[in-house]
Amino acid sequence: MHKSIVIRVVAVAVLVVLIPIVAITWGNDGHMAINRVAVQKLPADVPPFLRNAAEHIAYLGPEPDRWREKLEPQLKYSQEPDHFMDMELVDWMGKLPPDRYLFVRAVYEHRLVDPKFATQDTYPERVGFLPYQTLEVYGRLKVAFREYRKAQKEGRSTADAEADAIFYAGWLGHYVGDGANPLHTTVQYNGWVGANPNSYDTTKTIHWRMEGPFVGRNVAKLDFANLVTTPKKLDNAFDDYVAYLRESQKQVEKVYQLDVKCGFDGEGTAESREFIRQRLAAGAQMLSNLIYTAWIESAVEPEPYKGGGDRATPRQCEQTVTK
Repeated sequence: MHKSIVIRVVAVAVLVVLIPIVAITWGNDGHMAINRVAVQKLPADVPPFLRNAAEHIAYLGPEPDRWREKLEPQLKYSQEPDHFMDMELVDWMGKLPPDRYLFVRAVYEHRLVDPKFATQDTYPERVGFLPYQTLEVYGRLKVAFREYRKAQKEGRSTADAEADAIFYAGWLGHYVGDGANPLHTTVQYNGWVGANPNSYDTTKTIHWRMEGPFVGRNVAKLDFANLVTTPKKLDNAFDDYVAYLRESQKQVEKVYQLDVKCGFDGEGTAESREFIRQRLAAGAQMLSNLIYTAWIESAVEPEPYKGGGDRATPRQCEQTVTK
């Protein structure tokens, strides 16, 4: 075989071997680090079983990305919109509706009255569901904590509730980590669209270059634990998380500005590394705040279950008279 052909074959073989390794770099580094640091910062009043599970919760950080393979198409396509929200596309709403289905209804209704909005690719699944998915998993975590408290109070094993809480905390961390990346909050998620006077990247490579190879090559220089403080209880988990997304969105153009200076190539620059360090810290801080808030709020007992709830109508029965 000609020497040049041999070289090409070997090069392709090496790339094939490396692709799976590169493809999970962000998950193994960014998401895991966010989850690990968030749990390590939890105070002593959070149950020790959770604080002692930092490594397992770190492992769960990339879990939803493991659900995105075409081998499981129903899983892949049903949850992909949960990883982002293009915040520019919901500015007209002002305050976001409190749940996913009210949001879906609002988007469809707006498409009927705003022709310009309707001509864009603005179906709800294209706008994204990130804050709703995050708070839905947050709710699961709070329920698991409540079941843990109940088992303790009743003198039963807490093992099942502990397992649920650990899984939900790890799962929650993924979406909080996604929100820390400005490119998960914008229509500019992977290459600048529209007017581009600053010649920002349009090649649809910036998203992966930043959160993948760049983070992987610089993970040892991105230690951010010292930037994360003891968590605080949030006043309103949903509103505070949406505000967190909007703060992240403010950093979108900064990403592109750093990229113009080759900030995400190789080792990048001191400025680009500090930028990523700050974003990872923001994710860990919000996750730690959410876990802590879920624990505190889990002490509140819900009202007794009423079957049909407030929407139930009294059942009317015919009375049979026996002679």
